[in-house]
Amino acid sequence: MRAVTSAAAPVRLSLVFFSPVFSLMVACQSGAAPSAEGPRVIEPSPLDAPATPPTGIPTPASARWVMAYYPGYERSQLPSAEIDWAHLTHLAVGAVLPRADGTLDTTYAIDATKGPAMAKELVELAHDARRGKKALVMVGGEGAHDAWVAAAAPAKRAAFVQSLVALRRSVGYDGYDLDWEPIPPADEPALLGLVEALKQADPSALVTIPVNWVSVGTGPASSLYAKLAPLVDRLNIMTYGMAKEWPGWKTWHSSALDGATLGTPSSVKASVGAYLAAGVPAAKLGVGAGFYGSCWSGGVSAPGQSVGSAKVVANDQAMSFRAIQEGYLKADVRKWDAIASAPFLSFGTPTGPQRCTLVSYEDEASIAAKAAYVKEAGLGGIIVWTLSQGYLPARPAGARHPLLQAASDGLR
Repeated sequence: MRAVTSAAAPVRLSLVFFSPVFSLMVACQSGAAPSAEGPRVIEPSPLDAPATPPTGIPTPASARWVMAYYPGYERSQLPSAEIDWAHLTHLAVGAVLPRADGTLDTTYAIDATKGPAMAKELVELAHDARRGKKALVMVGGEGAHDAWVAAAAPAKRAAFVQSLVALRRSVGYDGYDLDWEPIPPADEPALLGLVEALKQADPSALVTIPVNWVSVGTGPASSLYAKLAPLVDRLNIMTYGMAKEWPGWKTWHSSALDGATLGTPSSVKASVGAYLAAGVPAAKLGVGAGFYGSCWSGGVSAPGQSVGSAKVVANDQAMSFRAIQEGYLKADVRKWDAIASAPFLSFGTPTGPQRCTLVSYEDEASIAAKAAYVKEAGLGGIIVWTLSQGYLPARPAGARHPLLQAASDGLR
């Protein structure tokens, strides 16, 4: 989902999955220059593809989370007074960054004064007696990998845990959202050791970890996640930004619920199946809803087409739900893919500020379908990247967060 590497550079979470068998990179583009590497597409036989996850034991509505991210660099896009607390259960405030010496950068991509002040205000708003919501601190994100490795190393781990616990207690957070990415096999013992040490030092704190979506054909997720599951409250799969012009791919939805094939090998259900197959309990898994879309340019106009010279030229931030509503959405161009349970916009000529010919995005219908699946499969809820991108300030009060409301209502 989603993170910041410095006070000046907003960056969304990259989605990178490393299995113990295959080094499969399924990275989504961010506000910074994307990596030149793409995923190594493995062409499996139909028997290799993850099966549709079985229906789980439905979780009670009170146990299903709607957790949204509020990064500091977006504070001007969504004033704190406009947060729709009624349709949230948890707010993740970010991001603080690990340092190699075990200390923390707590500027929240703002500065050393305004960043902590923002965090304190948001925690107090969440804890207001009228709301009773939870607030977690988002730690890390794209670009913080080397600092994670250094801070979680045995020599620095105790100091790092102490820094995290001190931050939680001073600000009043209810827990930690640990965004260590990527997580190659070599890092797995350090991450597991860090979570064990953190839970020992702060046993009452919530702990969540965003994890990467899994492409069809890679088999189950790493066995690490079954080891982490008893220690954490949620492993949230970042099921957005799941398509790009990677070798062997066709055009596809950014967050298809279903319909993964060899040429379009991503879907929410396929990723959930990979984590279930690895031994993670359904109730510990969350799935992601991106409050932004992907703009394809270069002649393609629908999912499932040959990519050719087309590219995803914009997504997070530039293609927020608000930007799509204001610059692209018209009744005659909206289409619905009933197999993927996802909408898209199809244009005959380049359209809008980003000159899109195909826009994949989430809307109320797709998020309602996702929520229905979460209930049916007995999953633990939905995460949102990011809250501000779904905010429509021109609408009447009570109707300014339609995607968030669709997620919340659908999980009840």
